[in-house]
Amino acid sequence: MRAVRLHGAGDLRLHDEPDPIPAAGEELVGVTAVGLCGSDRHWFLDGSIGGATAERPLVLGHEIAGVIETGPRRGLRVALDPADPCERCDVCRSGRSNLCPETRFAGYGTVDGGLRTLIAWPARLLAPIPDAIRGSEAALLEPLGVAIHAAGLGKVRDGMTAGVFGCGPIGLLLIRVLRAAAAGPIVAVEPLAHRRAAALASGASDVLEPGPLTTPPVDVAFEVSGEDQAVAAAMEAIRPGGRIVLVGIPSPDRTTFPASVARRKGLTLLLARRMAASALGRAIDLAASGAVDLSGLVSDRFPLHDAPAAFARLAGQEGLKTVIEPSRP
Repeated sequence: MRAVRLHGAGDLRLHDEPDPIPAAGEELVGVTAVGLCGSDRHWFLDGSIGGATAERPLVLGHEIAGVIETGPRRGLRVALDPADPCERCDVCRSGRSNLCPETRFAGYGTVDGGLRTLIAWPARLLAPIPDAIRGSEAALLEPLGVAIHAAGLGKVRDGMTAGVFGCGPIGLLLIRVLRAAAAGPIVAVEPLAHRRAAALASGASDVLEPGPLTTPPVDVAFEVSGEDQAVAAAMEAIRPGGRIVLVGIPSPDRTTFPASVARRKGLTLLLARRMAASALGRAIDLAASGAVDLSGLVSDRFPLHDAPAAFARLAGQEGLKTVIEPSRP
């Protein structure tokens, strides 16, 4: 097989390697699409993320779709849940397996991800993809699951007003999830013009550049940029007693905010960690039914050998969702 490995910050190399051999309970998947996200950007630019560093050259990519290559399910299109929790610890048994400290996560630490032509992964973590979800849009299912999990933490209900601060792909998917949940109005704040246009197309009611907000206070706010300024803006925009969900990953590994505003308003801060175990199935159902539209988000598609160009586009925050297609010539 072919694989792209990160050898250090900014150092991606294409390798020819032996095909993976599935272990007991695993299936071999031919990888068709891998979405690049903010965490991949951190790995590429910094060679680390959230205090974690790669112990060896690492295959990145956790937003993975493919086709099962062997066995009775051969030919089935699947989306991979990239998190493989232990399912034995107290955290897992409490229903919060996304917080399991023993999780194997694709494209993180010592676990190779999807930027290769073949991956062996536990069969229980391979979710069938219906025909209604087309091509490379299948790589959007994992980030859609993250957006669904974040909306759940925010306890979004019909008619709630919401603010989304940061309109990269997860922020845009979050806007679409909020719309599907009948939330509104939805205020989106984003410094990049092309992302503001995409936020409007995704269903935001008001799309603004960062700065003082003139809109009414929102009931719930989502910070999806990893920037302290976005956290502060969310705190200014939310009503007293509101909930703020921090989804973005900061670089460096620290978040600061004006404590007086948070204390005076009695805010509740929640931090989103990846997605809940049920979120991928919900993402597939919402996308297949059309309740959440995935169209228009994949802006760039690259073959595996052009991974450096794909990551350069990701690093420059160009386009919307960049997808690498390892099976593409």
